[in-house]
Order: sequence, then structure tokens, then C-alpha cells
Amino acid sequence: MTIWIDADSCPSAVRNHASKIANNNNIEINFVANKEISVSEGLHRNMIICEQVKDSADNYILEHTQKYDLVITKDIIFAQKLVEKGICTINDRGTKFTDDSIKKLNSKSSLDMQLEAIGLVKHYNEGYDRKKFALFANCFDRELQKLLKEEKTTLLRQE
Repeated sequence: MTIWIDADSCPSAVRNHASKIANNNNIEINFVANKEISVSEGLHRNMIICEQVKDSADNYILEHTQKYDLVITKDIIFAQKLVEKGICTINDRGTKFTDDSIKKLNSKSSLDMQLEAIGLVKHYNEGYDRKKFALFANCFDRELQKLLKEEKTTLLRQE
């Protein structure tokens, strides 16, 4: 199992929490970005720097993920590709990406863009607060435990 973080726009609280949990569970964690990102130290921590080309980090993660991996990303289009590949994917707000959640998020995004285009809504950076982090941490911990259990069960069946 490997934890993958689409690190270019991932909040530091998320990166640090995932790194700490990965270290405590002896799980490899890969931070993938187009530039060096500040992350806490860990035994199985890797910083993978990709080309400064659109979607290069996403493509790297997509190419290297395997069953039982967990990916953290904000990118809905990228998340859809991962879900289609069968990879557990969550965002930094505590949403597990599924076919249904992706459809809902795409619809909401489309509506928001239309409302903004006609001047009814103005987008702003809403920030990242403790409530959003708590939702992420709960989702991350829950999904990680599920994956660890599934992986262990599969290994036991193979013996």
C-alpha cells in the first residue's frame, strides 16, 4: 500500500497528518508535485518532482497507483480517472470520490460557473479551517483502515 498526495495545492495540515499516519503505520507516502513542497520528515516519505507541464503530477500518480493505494487530490477530473481505475481517492475536505460524488461535484461546479458568469455569485477563496481538516482526517483515517483491512484479508487468503 502507498499513500499518494497530489501535493501542489494540498494544505500543509493535510500533508503533515497523512505523513504522520503513514509513518506510524509503516506505509510509504509519495508527495507528487511540479516543485519541491515542504513536508514533515518520515521514514517512508518521497518527494517526486514532475515536469512543469500541465497534469504531469496527475499523470505520474495515475500511472503508478495500484490496488489498495490511497490518493489525496482536489482535482475532480483526475479523481474520476482514479476511481475508474479502482483507486480509493479522497479530497482535503473529507469527501471520498465515487461515481456519484463526482457527478454531484461536477454538477455543482457547472452551476457555480454559470451563476458566476451572469454575475449572481462571486467566487472567493474560502480558506482551510479546523472543521474542514477534521472532516478530512476522519475520512482519511476511515478509508486507510478499510484499505489496510482489505489488503490484509487478501494476503491471508493467498497463504
